[in-house]
Amino acid sequence: MSLQMVSTISNPSLLQPGFSLLNFDGHVLFFGQKGWPKRSCPTGVFLLDIKQNEIKMKPAFFSKDSCYLPPLRYPAICTLRSDARADEYQYIIHGGKTPNNDLSDKIYFMSLVSKTSKKTTLQCTEKDLGGDVPEARYGHTINVVHSRGRSMSVLFGGRSYTPLAQRTTEKWNSVVDCLPSVFLIDFEFGCCTSYILPELQDGLSFHVSIARGDTIYILGGHSLQNNSRSPNLYKLKIDLPLGSPAVACTILPGGIPVSSAIVTQISDTEFVLVGGYHSDNQKRLACNTIVLEDSKIEIVESVSPEWTPDIKHCRMWFGCDMGKGSVLLGIPGASKQIIPDANYFYILRCKGAEEHNEELITQICSQTSSEDPGDATPFEDSEEFYFSAEANTFDADDADTYNEDDEEDESETGYWITCCASCNIDINTWVPFYSTELNKPAMILCSSGAGHWVHAQCMDLSETMLLQLSEANVKYFCNEHVDLNKGLQTPQKVVSLKKPPMKPLRKKKTMKLSTSTKKFFLRRLFE
Repeated sequence: MSLQMVSTISNPSLLQPGFSLLNFDGHVLFFGQKGWPKRSCPTGVFLLDIKQNEIKMKPAFFSKDSCYLPPLRYPAICTLRSDARADEYQYIIHGGKTPNNDLSDKIYFMSLVSKTSKKTTLQCTEKDLGGDVPEARYGHTINVVHSRGRSMSVLFGGRSYTPLAQRTTEKWNSVVDCLPSVFLIDFEFGCCTSYILPELQDGLSFHVSIARGDTIYILGGHSLQNNSRSPNLYKLKIDLPLGSPAVACTILPGGIPVSSAIVTQISDTEFVLVGGYHSDNQKRLACNTIVLEDSKIEIVESVSPEWTPDIKHCRMWFGCDMGKGSVLLGIPGASKQIIPDANYFYILRCKGAEEHNEELITQICSQTSSEDPGDATPFEDSEEFYFSAEANTFDADDADTYNEDDEEDESETGYWITCCASCNIDINTWVPFYSTELNKPAMILCSSGAGHWVHAQCMDLSETMLLQLSEANVKYFCNEHVDLNKGLQTPQKVVSLKKPPMKPLRKKKTMKLSTSTKKFFLRRLFE
């Protein structure tokens, strides 16, 4: 095994625990950023470019007939093919957390429409289901099984919020284990059926599942109720006759009590198990080889890589399968980095990673865990960093590389400012308040001084008042400046009285006298 450090040079703050990778014909796509998408990439999906030990991201686009797909963190993802040997496939995405920390219960199908050097176009559709629909959750797994010429999806595990009827003020957003039900989903008819199996007693999350043919193997996982990691190895066998499906569970020996482990496939029958946690405070640095032959599974310990001191001494780690024997591992960065929230990443290449390039039809679904710094639940079960694709390099033009530095820093300017002392608008928790809002909060300009923008919701403005202020040509003062300007009214304009113009004096008309007349008047004057 070889371990190589990689750097994120264009947008390190997007690479946070909880996102996923999708692989379409060697093109790896990033999905599930923390926070709502920005203008440079409104879809929140990026083409991932790993080249010369550097990670870059280029915005991807959705077709016009696509539905809206929110950035979901810690969802369950797997590929869906018409049959086990089909070349064309699409991804199934279920559950996960939205940027507002709401849990999703929706199922999406994502497929690649076109790929050029300049533009990647995807299609996303939402699937409606009936019957025993799984509740909203995260940290679970989904796989596709094939039996008797039919295919179905199998969903298991995960966590959800405490039911509304059981919530208290102190534990309003606390999470609990989902019931240990196995859900069989038939996408052809859009129906779900749940099965309760006596062998599955505890709810599990952040476990590993491997699907092969009509069989799914479930390894490890954490139970919140017992605060334990399951030492059992479960074998689910799904029979799909023309009538009702049959689901059987068997507990096999040789399991490993681990959570948040990562599985990567190095050959048609061999897998490598990497990472995870033995307990809340103990990472699992050992590696194992898993061999599947016919209906048998064998797990043996293998040689571990030479871990770096940073990996050995860090409190937590995370990562997931990149395909073809490669694993992406991440550890938290230093607290005094130039770029906050940035992590350090390594690519672990297992033996045979470059030798086995044939199409691998066995499905792997694992949920790996890492705690968000502010979401402190038990150490290991924090939140998961999920990958389900392989690493690859691209020769596309770098001109379209997404650069987060080109974005306006909306945490300090724009819509996500702290507009006043009592401002409670946060980019990660905000939800629309007015009917006119879509993905940004409504703002209004305060005319005090040079003027500044404030959130209408923080000013306690009703929607009617907000509309009136936006339509009227009047000055508005925020709550902090309204008292200062209460007595300062714009003086009324004094209308000057217009004096009527004086009429010019009319010149007296003079009579022009003849010479004889003048002599006559002169004689009379001297007589």
